[in-house]
Amino acid sequence: MIVDDSVVIRGLISRWIEAEPDMVVAASLRTGLDAVNQVERIKPDVAVLDIEMPELDGISALPKLLAKKRDLIIIMASTLTRRNAEISFKALSLGAADYIPKPESTREASAADIFKHDLLQKIRHLGGKVRRKASAASSTAAPALMREPAAPAHSVASQAALVKRPFGVTAPRVLLIGSSTGGPQALMSLVSEIGSVIDHYPVLITQHMPPTFTTILAEHLMRSARRPAHEGVDGEVVKSGQIYLAPGGRHMRVVRQGGQAVIALDDGPPVNFCKPAVDPLFNSAIDVWQSGILAVVLTGMGSDGMRGGKDIVAAGGSVIAQDEASSVVWGMPGAAANAGICAAVLPLNQIGPKLVRLFSGDRS
Repeated sequence: MIVDDSVVIRGLISRWIEAEPDMVVAASLRTGLDAVNQVERIKPDVAVLDIEMPELDGISALPKLLAKKRDLIIIMASTLTRRNAEISFKALSLGAADYIPKPESTREASAADIFKHDLLQKIRHLGGKVRRKASAASSTAAPALMREPAAPAHSVASQAALVKRPFGVTAPRVLLIGSSTGGPQALMSLVSEIGSVIDHYPVLITQHMPPTFTTILAEHLMRSARRPAHEGVDGEVVKSGQIYLAPGGRHMRVVRQGGQAVIALDDGPPVNFCKPAVDPLFNSAIDVWQSGILAVVLTGMGSDGMRGGKDIVAAGGSVIAQDEASSVVWGMPGAAANAGICAAVLPLNQIGPKLVRLFSGDRS
């Protein structure tokens, strides 16, 4: 269900979706009020919901839509402004599954191509997840609208079988985190539990997110962690007690200069279709901290972080992945787990306590 007051955007997204063999446009609507009034009849799996609309805007329509269809996957769409970034974060806290920035102009081919790629990927992965949940629920006679059913037994078993690699023998000296879809909520939860780690070790994060949005995310992380958090600055010395977030539209790497770890930002091409990407951070950190790296791969689409994680493990470091049941999308952490590089695959609420123990020297 496409909900946007722009006839151009509705037409564009409709054409993209109808061209995909596994998707269909259930409805194309102009206002949030139209969506609320028709959602029970249309019964869409996914709604792409614009923020700024007449009659009823996206943030006001969001809770009303979820009240009428609890398993509806809602992707918020907005232009890149600070106000819309703030609204998108509020939408995530109210139950939206994800957000996507709309290009300033659809006439710019590269911007439109990126928007198309990202939107279709989000619809496919998030919509596919709710379909699988519905199928699993119906096969076990569970309520049809269960929003977060337990992971199937085979999934848990297969994840347990993947955890074969021991943690590295070197005590960790830095925490690296990579995340994407579902990442903002996961990151804010995680940093709130690892204050003792942040106090004594640097924490560097790459979240797939555009400019402006990363600025807002850093502010939210600072409030959640009650520790300093900001976007990394080129040439900045990396210190303990700080959270460094890769700024939107730039890759964040780490280099060694004069015996110190220093942030290095670059404007190179996307990696794994992402900019910033996780792999550049993971790979670059090896030259600085060698075997003293502990990396965490959280919820997200794709496989970003897997190759960098392999190199971290080869250098003697360790990788932890978020488990499937607690991930919004088990793409990135699933790729790391299936590559056999993880020392642990854990629910989100167990990752924080595990990190505190590992950085305190408890390797149990």
